[in-house]
Amino acid sequence: METEERIMRVREVRRRLVREGPSRTRPPGLDFETVALPERDCDLLRDLLIAEGTETVVEVGLAYASSALAIGEALITVEPSHPRHVVIDPFQESIWSNVGWDLLLRAGLGSIATLMLAPSSIALAQLAAEGLIADAAFVDGSHRFHEVFVDLYFLRKIVRPGGLIVLDDNWAPSVRTAAGYYEHNLGWIAIPDAFASGTPWTIGTGLTAEAVPRCRAFRLPDPSFEPPFEEFRPF
Repeated sequence: METEERIMRVREVRRRLVREGPSRTRPPGLDFETVALPERDCDLLRDLLIAEGTETVVEVGLAYASSALAIGEALITVEPSHPRHVVIDPFQESIWSNVGWDLLLRAGLGSIATLMLAPSSIALAQLAAEGLIADAAFVDGSHRFHEVFVDLYFLRKIVRPGGLIVLDDNWAPSVRTAAGYYEHNLGWIAIPDAFASGTPWTIGTGLTAEAVPRCRAFRLPDPSFEPPFEEFRPF
């Protein structure tokens, strides 16, 4: 199958998912609309990965595969010799009834995607031990601070210096606080324009309310470094 045909196949699955929703969802009925990354943010994620010439991506959280399909489209468009998309979701079978993985297969992405059904803290440690080097990562797993922090800890070891880490649900205090450590202490550089036109979310209420993009992208420093412990900066 030619590259253009493969891209069109992925786009058609993406369009149907947006238009019709997934074939099955967990309750309540609006779960898909709440959980899935909106189409406009998926397009921005795809375009960012294409612009970076991304060849290997690690994704934490699959669910209904909206972001995974966008990542797959980016990898096919870049057309590297060995594209790889590692997807981690311990609940894909038990909670999501494999709906996301089935959509990836339907889109013809089974040849480049691998699904790991382990908690991200275990799966990412395994990938780091195996020496996987990724160009980018997309994180939409647990939103508990300690688990986001651990995800970012291991992804820093996996994503190459100068690579990208994109976080979903940037509005959540736990996610923003976890990312804050890496931004203020380890030199991660926010890319404010990457999702500036994406879905806005409001933090706070009244006069203190602030609208922020749902997703936030960071570029890792190149070269990477380990700061002296005496230089810890509160975040």
